[in-house]
Amino acid sequence: MPLRQRDRDPHPRDRRRPWRPDRRVLTALSLALIVVITIVDILSPPQIHLGPLLIVAPALTASFAGARATAAVAALALAALTVIGLARDGLTTANHQTQLGAQLAVSVLIVVLRVLRDRHERELARVRSVSEAAQRVLLRPLPDRIGPLHLASVYLAAEAEAQVGGDLYAAARTTTGTRLLVGDVRGKGLSSLGDAALLLGAFRAAAHLHADLPGLAAYLDGSVCWDLTQLADQARRRRLRGDAGDTAADDTGESFITAVLLDIPDDDTVVHMIDCGHPPPLVLHSYGVSPLVARHPAPPLGLGELAPTTYEVETYPFEPGDRLLIYTDGVIEARDARRRFYPLTERVTAWQSDRPSVLLHRIRRDLLAHVGGHLDDDAAMVIVERLPGDG
Repeated sequence: MPLRQRDRDPHPRDRRRPWRPDRRVLTALSLALIVVITIVDILSPPQIHLGPLLIVAPALTASFAGARATAAVAALALAALTVIGLARDGLTTANHQTQLGAQLAVSVLIVVLRVLRDRHERELARVRSVSEAAQRVLLRPLPDRIGPLHLASVYLAAEAEAQVGGDLYAAARTTTGTRLLVGDVRGKGLSSLGDAALLLGAFRAAAHLHADLPGLAAYLDGSVCWDLTQLADQARRRRLRGDAGDTAADDTGESFITAVLLDIPDDDTVVHMIDCGHPPPLVLHSYGVSPLVARHPAPPLGLGELAPTTYEVETYPFEPGDRLLIYTDGVIEARDARRRFYPLTERVTAWQSDRPSVLLHRIRRDLLAHVGGHLDDDAAMVIVERLPGDG
């Protein structure tokens, strides 16, 4: 079944998170500070005044709790300062009144800042919720089963605030089989979402309309080229107006999308492939693992206007029980602390007996361990398994 990093993993990004003490422990620490400072101040010589240190308690509380809890601790700290005054020189001394006034002013400031932070966090949560919903619509989870095929997928976005980035995948049924697209937009993270959305939309709209795979590839390339042309025109108009605000379209000449297009017929044990500058998929047979290296690869999508492109279909055996692993370069170009690339083929060879979802889970965890918990580029993997018989 589709294995999404956030949806399937109880520890969403499988990163090593710093240890954080429980809020109840921190609250108890704030209250303990008030008690200790109060007692020590009362027992100290008259020339020693520790009461101003009570402001540490609401400041500490504001770092982990909401405005109400911060205000409550601030009130307790003010009450403790009052108790200190009653136990020592009284509340009418200028020194103690100055301390009370200063602590009240600082406490109000701390609470106001905490209120503003709470409001900002609520707004950020709403924006993040809308963003995540939009990203889920953009990169729809692959079905567990499509025709005679079993699918599993995993996605790891390089940016912490993103669920998806410039890597993409999609599947569509036709009257004769299943078509799949796996691609990688130049760049990473949220900045490449526009190109990914364009290509996914074009594929979903046209996958079942073009009878042959070269026609579909040409359509996708034309869609990407048209979009890049529009962005370039917008960039030129901005330069003429002297507007340098948004530079996202200024490097459109260097934009492209590597992709693999697959057509897997229902009634024939083969897979048809067009490779547009993408890393070769791995086919997992019962007797071993081998790459599907295209003999006539096409240039990446979006570069078709630079030179006429003829898309040639490569055909390979794909028997029942065989699996295809399609991945993006964020997987094989991931480096460890010693700058060594991730050994994907070696890992797949060792674990190929696992079920597809289990295999992807093991690769994902091993990949993150290889890079120390943080990827520098988006990474996506899709496994396609042809089920025995009629499925």
